Amino acid sequence: MKKTIQLLEKYNEVRFIDDELDIYLEIPHLAYAEVKKKDGGYALVFTNVVDRKSGTKFEEPIVMNVFSSYKRCEILFGRTIESISEEITKLLHMKPPSGFGEKISMAKELFSLKNIFPKRLKGEGECQQVKYLDEDVDLYKLPVLTTWEQDGGPFITMGQVYTQSFDGEMVNLGMYRLQVYDKNTLGMHWQVHKDSSHFFDQYQKAGKKMPVSIAIGGNPLYTWCATAPLPYGVNELLMYGLITKKPARLVKSLTTPLYIPQDVDYVIEGWVETQTLKTEGPFGDHTGYYTLKEPYPYMNVSAITMKKERAFLATVVGKPPLEDKYMGWATGKIFFPLLKTTTPDLIDYHMPENAGFHNLILAKMKPLYKGHAKQFMHAFWGVGQMSFVKHAIFLDEFAPRLENYEALTTYILNRFSPKSMFISEGILDALDHSSPESLVGGKLGIDATIAHKVEAPHLLGDKELLTYVKELIPEVQDLHQFMRRTKNPITVISINKTKNLKKCFDNIINLSTNIRIVIFIDAENNDIENSYMTLWRVSNNIDAQRDIFVSGLMVGIDATNKNALDNFDREWPDDVECTPHIVESLKNRGIWDLDESIYKRYQL
Repeated sequence: MKKTIQLLEKYNEVRFIDDELDIYLEIPHLAYAEVKKKDGGYALVFTNVVDRKSGTKFEEPIVMNVFSSYKRCEILFGRTIESISEEITKLLHMKPPSGFGEKISMAKELFSLKNIFPKRLKGEGECQQVKYLDEDVDLYKLPVLTTWEQDGGPFITMGQVYTQSFDGEMVNLGMYRLQVYDKNTLGMHWQVHKDSSHFFDQYQKAGKKMPVSIAIGGNPLYTWCATAPLPYGVNELLMYGLITKKPARLVKSLTTPLYIPQDVDYVIEGWVETQTLKTEGPFGDHTGYYTLKEPYPYMNVSAITMKKERAFLATVVGKPPLEDKYMGWATGKIFFPLLKTTTPDLIDYHMPENAGFHNLILAKMKPLYKGHAKQFMHAFWGVGQMSFVKHAIFLDEFAPRLENYEALTTYILNRFSPKSMFISEGILDALDHSSPESLVGGKLGIDATIAHKVEAPHLLGDKELLTYVKELIPEVQDLHQFMRRTKNPITVISINKTKNLKKCFDNIINLSTNIRIVIFIDAENNDIENSYMTLWRVSNNIDAQRDIFVSGLMVGIDATNKNALDNFDREWPDDVECTPHIVESLKNRGIWDLDESIYKRYQL
């Protein structure tokens, strides 16, 4: 981390904040504001860190937002993201050499691969210079952040979680949020679909405790590797070797059989109970909503080790854009070749950050036959982490660049009809809150590779249309029309909901000559003219099977918060929002410098 800070300083990509700041809300609020700035703002180093509740002043700085720009990603990777993707493509398509020259070339390439395998060292590492064992273990010696007011406690947000299968044959590196319960107990939020959860099942069946070692810091690429969507059983640290051309150098944990990189800043070791669970959460998550209390495994900490000179790496999540925007960009580019092995006619794909990644994927393909796009939908919904995608739009090779949202949306809407839609059911991310039941819900695919012939509606002005709509639905508060020049304009209606929205949709069917796609959102906490945050709200709040209505050429989408009016009996979570008195305090001290227009745009 020390080298990382120096490297970012060399490129003028880091900002030091020397004001005394609290691990409770203040530091994460500032990091949250910084990442909203143009190009992700700066990486931040907080040098004067305290916990006012306990009266603790920490020796180490807290480092945040290290990945939160495209430029910083490439600085930390040490090469262009495209070059890594090209290397993976080359490996996947390697063929037997046909001549002596090709044999020599291949030998060089294969020889370089020897460095991708992690190397186990004898003895102890830098990460074990300071040791706390047994009664000396105290998680409160680490500056773990409490990010949001409703959070269940402090959470480690950039932990590298090292686990192994019960037989020791497979190892895994993952990233999961980790709740600090007390001085020696840590919550493990590994969701049911994750590799560590599969290992946990093996220990549980055997009636044995599960060893876990958690690293924080070191080379930021260790942390990125923890997020890499590699196939089950593949060691994520192989990616570190592939990228850097140097093997990850590992040392054995003191009290578990697991190996961790020798140069990380902290290691938390322990054993997970497999016969009992603890209530974990709430936690303000990257969906922009709080994930609610649920039972999860927990770890009894047996050792904490650290460097003498150390820095604590953390991230902040909530409403987009976030640091994961940039980490996700790198991941998408790097693993595109692996996705193409399942869908060879895929040209490109993109996951907009304001849809929370898994909530929407845009994909460009070369359609070769009728139903090809639907085949892609099934392929995506059945492949690894892509299986969590809720909404997928497929376009042909003539579509605009996927990141050019204005042109792309125009292209889609000029080709769309209700016939373009395919609604299915499948698994969902555990963080999804909108489906009628946890982990399973509706999925929407749109085939925009086919251009349907649709006549544009007779448009009215917003005020005139609002008058007609309010006569039919008195609860409506306001209305705004987007993409008016297309054949399928989008009408966003804000409403104080008093009945099921399907009834409201039915009431305005007679306006189908004026309206094509209508989206209902709650009047509270929404700005109907803010398209960025409206997409965030819609992609989070709908279940395609329940919340999409069709009548002729007219489509309705219910993106309101769900309750008993919708026969919804799960608890609906709150939005993640900044604590006003914390923001005011930081402003009064001259530390908060986020422009008010950005604060409103991202509904902080």
